[in-house]
Amino acid sequence: MESSQSIVLGDVEMFRVVEWQGTLMSGPELLPGTTDRTWRDNIDWLAPDHWDPATESVVATIQTWVLRSGGRTILVDTGVGNGRERPGRALFHRRHGDFLDRLARAGVHPDEVDLVINTHLHGDHVGWNTRDADGQWVPAFPHAQYLIPAADDRWFGPAGGYAGGRRPDDRLLYEDSVAPIHRAGRAVLWEGTHRIDDRLVLESAPGHTPGSSVLTVESGAERAILVGDLVHSPLQLLDPSCGSCLCLDPARAAATRHRILERAADRRELVIPAHFGGSGAVEIRRTGTHFELGEWAAASAVPR
Repeated sequence: MESSQSIVLGDVEMFRVVEWQGTLMSGPELLPGTTDRTWRDNIDWLAPDHWDPATESVVATIQTWVLRSGGRTILVDTGVGNGRERPGRALFHRRHGDFLDRLARAGVHPDEVDLVINTHLHGDHVGWNTRDADGQWVPAFPHAQYLIPAADDRWFGPAGGYAGGRRPDDRLLYEDSVAPIHRAGRAVLWEGTHRIDDRLVLESAPGHTPGSSVLTVESGAERAILVGDLVHSPLQLLDPSCGSCLCLDPARAAATRHRILERAADRRELVIPAHFGGSGAVEIRRTGTHFELGEWAAASAVPR
């Protein structure tokens, strides 16, 4: 699953380029509020895109969404990257893949990228911010501005003791994937909300990390919201109170999830999480506090 399906919302085109797809951990490990039976009872629609019955493991995708808006090329999250020291995550450690080649085959060349958005500063969302140039980390997209949530920059950077110093990976990812962006003068820190253009708005959505954010796309009567790691499984779209083991502040993440998903249902926004396989995007509906899945996005293949 290399890429790339196109979703067109008014004047905005969106497609994704996949860096990696596979199984991560068991369902109850990822979502502690679930049981093995929860996943088995939903096998008919979770498998194969979101859960693998053979291994009873969650299926996840690491990918970059590419947006074309107002004549600009915008990347949302940049995956794991190559050659990173990540001793705490075997999947990310010293990885070598062909992601930049995949971007190029999708018609996206590094010099032509105008804007990079990091929805938050976890290692699978910032890795291709930079590339290795003769032993130095430099911006992989040299002409782009990088929009970085200020709260995450403080927390994961030296001001926050590299996320409190609990994991060596947090210091490593900041130093190889974020600090070089600052040194190159390409970082733009933002808080609260940040309007990119008439169609795109970033909004703080804390809980998963202090600076986690979502990106709203609105063009004409059509809307979508790229929610980053607000959800990791479609089960959380049905029950927003269901938390992930990956969230720094699970209670705050659940409150944020309720708020964002209620609005998405009311506004008929297409919901696009960072790590969903399949079509990657779905509508949700609600009656009071009860949520249901609507239609999954009908996306046509992008000509290559």
